[in-house]
Amino acid sequence: MPLDVKALQKLDAEHHLHPFNDNAALAKKGTRILTRGEGCYVWDDQGNKLLDAFAGLWCVNVGYGRTELGDAAKKQMDLLAYYNSFFGCTVEPTIELAAKLAELAPGDINHSFFVNSGSEANDTILRLVRHYWAVQDQPQKNIFIGRVNGYHGTTVAGASLGGMKGMHKQGGLPIPDIAHIDPPFWFEDGGDLSPEEYGLVAARRLERKILELGPDRVAAFIGEPIMGAIGVYIPPMTYWPEIRRICDKYDVLLVADEVICGFGRTGEWFGSQYFGFQPDVMPVAKGITSGYIPLGAAMFSDKVAKVLKEGGELAHGATYSGHPVCTAVALANLKILQEEKVVERARNEIAPYLAAKWAQLGEHALVGEARIAGLMGALELVPEKPKRTFFADRGKVGALCRDIALNNGLILRATNDAMLLSPPLVITREQVDELFEKAWKSLNETAAVLGK
Repeated sequence: MPLDVKALQKLDAEHHLHPFNDNAALAKKGTRILTRGEGCYVWDDQGNKLLDAFAGLWCVNVGYGRTELGDAAKKQMDLLAYYNSFFGCTVEPTIELAAKLAELAPGDINHSFFVNSGSEANDTILRLVRHYWAVQDQPQKNIFIGRVNGYHGTTVAGASLGGMKGMHKQGGLPIPDIAHIDPPFWFEDGGDLSPEEYGLVAARRLERKILELGPDRVAAFIGEPIMGAIGVYIPPMTYWPEIRRICDKYDVLLVADEVICGFGRTGEWFGSQYFGFQPDVMPVAKGITSGYIPLGAAMFSDKVAKVLKEGGELAHGATYSGHPVCTAVALANLKILQEEKVVERARNEIAPYLAAKWAQLGEHALVGEARIAGLMGALELVPEKPKRTFFADRGKVGALCRDIALNNGLILRATNDAMLLSPPLVITREQVDELFEKAWKSLNETAAVLGK
């Protein structure tokens, strides 16, 4: 039976508030209704087949239509659909997932507190890191330092830790004792410095901020290994090791927000491994279940977890912490990633091929920079190549190119005038070729509209 699209759009407009949307404008336009997915493709209500080069929202790592994940959910629902992690209880898949994550995570990140999303993971980290210092008789060591335009979710704590001014305008944010430094974005503010030189300059902003606030007040620095939502800012390789050195020098915990980068996105299991540094704390979500079901975790090193475990009652949790269906699906997802060697194939076969194609797109007259790491990249659209400048009305050209690409059967995300890439890790070489052809066509059509 065909969908009654108009009726569904009417119901949607009347009852559904969409995230990050002008809901009044969307109601007039009508939402696009997605109906099914398979592999790297989704289909909409008009029957259009779309190559999803954004993996849903950075998350469908194993692709669409993996029936094993639905089977895992049904099996667990039939056995025990729900039980909580309170009152000294837990369930088998949650125990097994905590152990599996300890096996996969870098270094001594061996301990997980389960939540429902990346936002909740960062809320948890804010509370528990402050608690970590308080039980060591340093309650004043409670300031988090994040980055301008960083993204750590949309809850009160998550949006405060992030540095997006548009979000801070809504809801009286940020909350107290959160500071921000400028992000590492060489294309915009690297000037005449080489990327390697600039990486050190950008990292040392953290040291200046710590000294400004007082090392005895700073609890942690939080950052995404690659800044995703703002436009895939890939820091120079010198950046993160210097951040680690500075955190060690001033006894500040290093939180690597792996919600996007985790579970193979960079071609390594975690973004910290791609850049060669060891975090103390890691929020994860998205790729942990490939988006098939909501789940996140706040992960801690042995050092941090020891203090938390010995610090008395941990007065934090939620009804669905360690939900058995979610953890069962996560285990099935991680099994696919491991047994099919999805991460290794992404790193060794697809990432180099995709990088070469992405570099070719960087030769287009509209592209100022084509940056990529693993299966995560951006095309920075500019008014005048080779100058590192931006369009006066930032965001308009990106939105135009995004919509043109969608009409050409390609899903890319636009942030400002950067076209963002994050395909399922199971994308094939043939599909990379298709992506390239559709992206090049979309760039040409965008340039034609601009009269270039």
